Amino acid sequence: MESPTAIRPGDRMLVTGAAGFIGSAVTRALLARDAEVVALLQPGVPSVNLDGLVVEPVVADLRDAAAVAAAATGCRMVFHVAAVYRFWAPNAADFYDVNVGGSLNVIDAAKAAGVERVVYTSTVGTIGLDGTENGGAADETAWARIGHLFGLYKQSKYVAEHEVLRAGAQGLPVVLVQPTLPLGPGDRAPTPTGKTILDFLSGRIPGWFDTALNVVDVDDVATGHLLAAERGAQGRSYVLGGENLELRQILDVLAAGTGLPRATIKVPRQVALAAAHASDFVEGRLLHREPSVPLEGARMAATRMIFSDARARRELGYRSRPAIEAIMRSARWFAENGYVSERRLARIVWKDVAELPPSGRIPNGRARTALDRSKGSA
Repeated sequence: MESPTAIRPGDRMLVTGAAGFIGSAVTRALLARDAEVVALLQPGVPSVNLDGLVVEPVVADLRDAAAVAAAATGCRMVFHVAAVYRFWAPNAADFYDVNVGGSLNVIDAAKAAGVERVVYTSTVGTIGLDGTENGGAADETAWARIGHLFGLYKQSKYVAEHEVLRAGAQGLPVVLVQPTLPLGPGDRAPTPTGKTILDFLSGRIPGWFDTALNVVDVDDVATGHLLAAERGAQGRSYVLGGENLELRQILDVLAAGTGLPRATIKVPRQVALAAAHASDFVEGRLLHREPSVPLEGARMAATRMIFSDARARRELGYRSRPAIEAIMRSARWFAENGYVSERRLARIVWKDVAELPPSGRIPNGRARTALDRSKGSA
């Protein structure tokens, strides 16, 4: 029997941040199901990710409550994806004004429109990481220590997440998704995760940190959003992840897939943190420009971002493709869309994913550790 929240052809859906990296992927996934998408676009933000897609564009600032309410009118569901996602902003207040204030406007708009479901895009940045240093994987049940919520992005998303949960406790039909570190086409900013791929292609990563990341393809994250809308439990959160990989493994995959030199230097965490503190003070505070070594990024590099998406796989039927595919799709997209210099492009010798070492091994021949299997569900 069809779920009462099944997405049907002709359903009118609101997607905030529809031109963004994850937002455009969610939009494509909805259109593939023949839904009608109202695409909420931030003023002044390029919408090239929506080129060729049939959507109803609405240009409105999330901080404009009346405009958000108008966009939600007549919609069956709301996918609230939009957020300020970066390590630094010239106006620090934007993080809270958009990520919290904007979310409250979306909540009010959804209530007024009587929507059947709100899918809120949170982040694994709000999940506690105790135990990951010892190889354990964090999941939705791991509570965060406030002092470990590094940076205004994580802090503002933590507050916004609780406002969404508060609305759910008061009856709003909400479900939360927590993507890990997405990669893939359309990362135009780029996001901090995609910047790691781009920096490697551009020759700006000579070394690596002893850290780990959970890598997932952005289109799998988008599919997870739709599964959460249809099958997610009221007020429940779901990690949408992929594979847990050492940063060294990710860089080795890139080297094998592009023919570019491997990163060979292991950089101590203390060195990275010291450089980030200096960059934050000089560039961020004194010169009021984005630090070349973001402090939040360095703090994340000193933390093992290992996650389990077992709940989403078990309750939603969520699946994800191999991390190698996500990594190489991201690399090719950056190379094909003008992000890499001609000099560097001339040095790349692409290999198909099928030519790369299987996911059970990495290019330097070292077998993957239990860390990579710690997701809890294949």
